[in-house]
Order: sequence, then structure tokens, then C-alpha cells
Amino acid sequence: MTPQEKKLWSATIKNLGISIFLYAALLGILWLDEIFVPQLKGLLLHFDDPAWIVGIPASIIGVAYILTIRNPINYTGFYAGVVMSALLGIQFLLQGMGDSPVRYYDSVALYFCVFIPFQLKSIINWKKPQENASDNGRFEPSFLSMKGMILSLLVFALIVGADYLVGTYLLPKSQEALNERFWVKFISGLMIASSVLANFWLIYRKNDSWIYWIIYSVSGVLLFTILNNIFSIVLFMFFLFINAMAGISWIKSTPKENYGWLRGK
Repeated sequence: MTPQEKKLWSATIKNLGISIFLYAALLGILWLDEIFVPQLKGLLLHFDDPAWIVGIPASIIGVAYILTIRNPINYTGFYAGVVMSALLGIQFLLQGMGDSPVRYYDSVALYFCVFIPFQLKSIINWKKPQENASDNGRFEPSFLSMKGMILSLLVFALIVGADYLVGTYLLPKSQEALNERFWVKFISGLMIASSVLANFWLIYRKNDSWIYWIIYSVSGVLLFTILNNIFSIVLFMFFLFINAMAGISWIKSTPKENYGWLRGK
């Protein structure tokens, strides 16, 4: 392992420690809320739910993943991303077993068949010598071109539409009540589309990926507000802050000539 690789891995381990601390603080606050506000008892923490338990390390590793790839040369963060995706896939599988065995198969397939391959591809791409690195060797992120941005938005709309059709016509009868709720289906589609494109554009170090991550986080807050899941609302607000912080970090590293569609190019 080279000194540079040791430095990158050290940063990832440090970010994991920060994530553990932040998540412990969050769980501690929610635990105190349940103690001092009896009406919240059982609404915030679900230690009797195996899927929820798996979601804890998934969330911790996920935050470490985002904190690490704030540095657009630190590919080691994607190893954490692979572990996070595997845990989230298992979480959704457990949720499906606890409710309808079919309900979450799409999410399980998404994490194992789309996100993990995307993250592995990111590791390969980020480890390559960068042709458009700056004179000091630091890789500089960029925005999509105008054409790329428009094509990305079209793909985004197609995924949202496809997810809506699947939710309306292909989900099992046990999900009929959910299927009748337009906003649940629509916002769920926004989450899936934004997460797919966010993971894809990270492969190529495009700032646009953080725009999609922010859409994902806001959609999560809206969805779980509709579903009255207080814990998930708090969690996605936390993700929104982390993703926005990472996006700002990347934009600061982006020279004006790499602003792509923001410059009309």
C-alpha cells in the first residue's frame, strides 16, 4: 500500500468514527425524546424490528461513505458504499418478509443489481490516472454539459414514470391501499430515479450527482412525512444536510471552466 493509499484509507476510517459518533448522538436524542415525550414511545426507535436493526449499520456506513467521497479523489469511500448497499438490500428483504414477500423485491434488486455495480465501477474509474487533473494533481469535478444535463433529466422523468406505472399496475393486491395514493407513488419514483442517477454520475465525478442526492433526501423527508414515520423523517433530514455539505465541497473544487450547463455549454 502506497503512502497515498494509506492516507485515503485513514480518512475513510476517520469518517467512519465521525459517523458512529453522529449516529450515536442521534439515537441518544431520539431515546431521550421517547422517555420524556410518552406520545412518541414506539414511534422513533424499533429495536424489536430486525430490518430496523440492520438499517443502523447501513446508515452509519452510508454517512461515512458520503463524508469520504466529499474528497473527489478518495475512491476508498466506495468500498463503504458497497457494504452500505448490501446492508440496505438485506434491510429491504427483511421488510418484505415482515409484510408482503413481494413488496420490496424491486428495492432489493436495485441495491444488489444496480447500486453495487455502479459503486464498483466508481472504484475502477476513480483509481485511474486522471487526464483532466489540475497541475497540482488534484482532480477537479465538473458539471454535465447542457446536452448531458437534458438527457439526464429525460432519463430521470422516464424512471419516475416507469416506477409510477409499476406501482399502479404491477404491485400485488396487498399493496392496493398504497397504490391509491398518488403522492406516495410519485415521490417514491423520485427517490428511485434520483438515487440511480446520483450513483451513476458519481462514476464520472459529476457535480450533478449531488443535485440528485439532494432530490433523493428531500423526497425521503416528504415521503415519510406522508407515511408519518418520524424516525425516517429525522434520518432523511440528516442525510439532506450531509449530502448538501458534500455537494458544496465538490463545487468549491470545481473551476469555472468546468461549470458545463451552468455556463450554457
